[in-house]
Amino acid sequence: MNLIELKEILGPEQPDYRAKQIYQALYRSKTYQLGHITTIPMRVRQDLETRHEIGLPEVAQVFHSSDGTKRYLLRLEDGRTVETVLMPEGDRDTICISSQVGCPVDCKFCMTALLGLERNLTAGEMVGQVLLVERDNGLRRDGGRLNIVMMGQGEPLLNLANVVKATRILLDPEGIALSPRRITLSTAGIVPMIEELGRQAVRPKLAVSLNASTEEMRRELMPITRKYHLKDLMVACKAYPLRPWEKLTFEYVLLRGVNDSDADARRVVRLLAHLNCKVNLIALNPGPEIPYQTPAPERVAGFQQIVRRSLPCFVRKPRGLDIYAACGQLKRASGGSG
Repeated sequence: MNLIELKEILGPEQPDYRAKQIYQALYRSKTYQLGHITTIPMRVRQDLETRHEIGLPEVAQVFHSSDGTKRYLLRLEDGRTVETVLMPEGDRDTICISSQVGCPVDCKFCMTALLGLERNLTAGEMVGQVLLVERDNGLRRDGGRLNIVMMGQGEPLLNLANVVKATRILLDPEGIALSPRRITLSTAGIVPMIEELGRQAVRPKLAVSLNASTEEMRRELMPITRKYHLKDLMVACKAYPLRPWEKLTFEYVLLRGVNDSDADARRVVRLLAHLNCKVNLIALNPGPEIPYQTPAPERVAGFQQIVRRSLPCFVRKPRGLDIYAACGQLKRASGGSG
């Protein structure tokens, strides 16, 4: 709940500052039981405990990768499950959260697409993923940095209202107090919603999943783009109101012999030439039901070399491949190391 909603459940008989005390206890102090909020009177605590609960998701299973990544299979209140991934690296931790149960975007190289869409997550279920993984791993206690990427299950822009509400709580200095530089949302390119996101005063950074250099190839790989054309996507990205410190990110999954040629790389450069952006290359993370193959490392390097002559271009290192935790692999699988 946000501060306004907390005031509503407390009722008019409680002073306004009481809601702020609860809000700060939940999000800043990371109190996980209502009865432990010692800044409010005992009778108020007892009343809250009889009527409400904090409602973090339940950990159904945790999978541990040899590279330190953890994949959480989380059970929600209605029994459905969703996944969250923790990727520690030095003094920086990244939590990859889901925005929907399953995904409606039928990308042909992504295992999550095979699930279809079950429902949207609430803002609380998104924030709850962060709070639970923070608690479970003692994150930020020693001043470590925390990044949030909305790149798990789901298309965040098709659940925009809840994504924006969750982002406000995550960024609120009185709440979880993350920096706007440390939250990124990844979209398949839902053009009207990109425009809507740009109108939000509080918003994550934007990453666009490109994955092809031509309209025809993008339609084949990402059928939803038959509705949202590449030309219109580029117009929306050009118009997107970047903050002074911000660049757009374009993600490009490389598929062997499909979209990884030198000609593809040159077309990507031409597509993005007039945008303030960077490119992240992702060599396909394979799955048993995916009809594509991972390109050789030298092919990835060759593609990167062409793009970075004109644009910042990075190769994203896969994390958690051995536990189906890498980008495109989240399918609520029970495989991997327990």
